[in-house]
Amino acid sequence: MTMRGQSKTQAALFSYVDLESRIPTSHPIRKVRGIVDQALIELEPAFSEMYSAVGRPSIPPEQLIRALLLQIFFTIRSERQLMERLDYDLMFRWFVGLSMDDKVWNHSVFSKNRDRLLASEIDELFFDAIKRQASARQLMSKDHFSVDGTLLEACASVKSFKPKDDGGDDDSDGQNFHGQKRSNETHQSSTDPDSKLFRKGKGKESKLCHMGHILTENRNGLIVEAEVTEAGTSKEWDAGTTMLAKQGTRPGRTVGADKGYDTLEFVEGSRGLGITPHVAAKSLRSCIDKRTTGTRCFSTELSKKTVLSNRRITLNFLNIGGI
Repeated sequence: MTMRGQSKTQAALFSYVDLESRIPTSHPIRKVRGIVDQALIELEPAFSEMYSAVGRPSIPPEQLIRALLLQIFFTIRSERQLMERLDYDLMFRWFVGLSMDDKVWNHSVFSKNRDRLLASEIDELFFDAIKRQASARQLMSKDHFSVDGTLLEACASVKSFKPKDDGGDDDSDGQNFHGQKRSNETHQSSTDPDSKLFRKGKGKESKLCHMGHILTENRNGLIVEAEVTEAGTSKEWDAGTTMLAKQGTRPGRTVGADKGYDTLEFVEGSRGLGITPHVAAKSLRSCIDKRTTGTRCFSTELSKKTVLSNRRITLNFLNIGGI
């Protein structure tokens, strides 16, 4: 007789362990789901207005949103891969709200429902619901902020960037731009007309892109506002002041930013809102004077912004999401 264990070649007919017990009690995804569930409950009236009272039942919008959050948290490159992962990953099924026996939907469901969710401003309502939870737990500062922007590469090839006056059809068929002068005034992408040809700096490659902007509070580094604009040098400054204008009128507020925001438009715009701009000063032609740079708070603010920027980069690499 041997005590060697034997591999079972026949699968069990029934399973008596539920998905809930498969998720470790200390796993951070449990806290994230609690936050998400509370936010989705607040969105129930908005969901009801999106759908007709008659017809075939749809995929629950709550499940679509949970699935998209998983795609962000775990950096899944496509919705096809997301559906594949959702089919076999027990933790994914548990987070989305699917049982072991539920079939996953086709990846095309996201394409069909994305416009509906955006048209109903569900993304903004969800973001606001998350912020209310953070504010209720006193996790968000109302006095000290940091602002930053980044380029969002468009889902369009540079070859689609064609002259506006030829209906998007030129002799070169978009294959070679050598010797051609291109600009956003004369050319436009036939795939994504809202995108702009832009480069981040000297020596960098020009790409079709949009621009994303975030405003974070400095207590825990949580995002309090977000904007998406056309790509452009002045768009960062305009979006920054727009987001700051939504933060009330409390005295003594500050905002930290990198040298790209050391411009007259942003500095004067911030001061006009009663917010002191703690912007990294340029070596030449800086708009920041010694009234700001001579304070200890100025150095602290810039250090805080560096920490927050590094933290966001680290979180992206570690695929961690939530509050």
